[in-house]
Amino acid sequence: MTSGEANPEYLQTGHGRRIAFRRSAGQGPGIVFLGGFRSDMSGTKALHLEDWARRSGRAFLRFDYSGHGMSSEAFEDGCIGDWAEDALAVLSELTAGPQIAVGSSMGGWIALLLARQAPDRIAGVVGIAAAPDFTEDSIRACLSASERIELESRGRIERPSEYSDEPEVITRRLMEDGKRNLVLRSPLVLDMPVRLLHGTEDSDVDMSVPIRLLSHARSPDMQLTLVKGADHRFSQPENLAMIEAAIQAVAESSLP
Repeated sequence: MTSGEANPEYLQTGHGRRIAFRRSAGQGPGIVFLGGFRSDMSGTKALHLEDWARRSGRAFLRFDYSGHGMSSEAFEDGCIGDWAEDALAVLSELTAGPQIAVGSSMGGWIALLLARQAPDRIAGVVGIAAAPDFTEDSIRACLSASERIELESRGRIERPSEYSDEPEVITRRLMEDGKRNLVLRSPLVLDMPVRLLHGTEDSDVDMSVPIRLLSHARSPDMQLTLVKGADHRFSQPENLAMIEAAIQAVAESSLP
């Protein structure tokens, strides 16, 4: 928990998971922030955008997927489908009217799943270093022969994490479920404005990913901005300002 923050509120989902969230009231379309793999709702981008939304008078919601942050369940038990279900429950139960899905890294994948599952509720999408299909294209593609055998036999592998002292656990369930939720292998219709922001120095998600997404998806208003020198975190002051501008552009473009 970030210092100075009060205890979060909780949503009990229909799947029995207890999801921690924080929200602030304001005008629509609101903003739903979707964090990344193993991240939580107290990251730099989430807190900055919450403050910006409050100053702008716009509704804002951030939350922890199950197995993340202050929500229930163990991280190792979760998968993309579970986290997409959490996001859909939060969208359905805690927001009203059209929302802009702002997804960071894995959250960009979740945002696309939300846009596909609930297009009437998603006014637009902003992807920040978005990582759709990363279980297949980034994790599986880089597994060694011994890791593939271990994953199949033990049901999990552990790898060093760049962002934590704890090892990164990859489970067979995560990988198999990821296959069922791929968005770059079949038609992806996004009848809403979409803005993608990606750094050229992103060592976690290659620039080819947003370019592939831009080419693959069908949208009446989809733009990709490549930022020279920005890394995967995309959280420098100038990067945060670009996210604000992208959200504002989506909000204006989505108005009738």
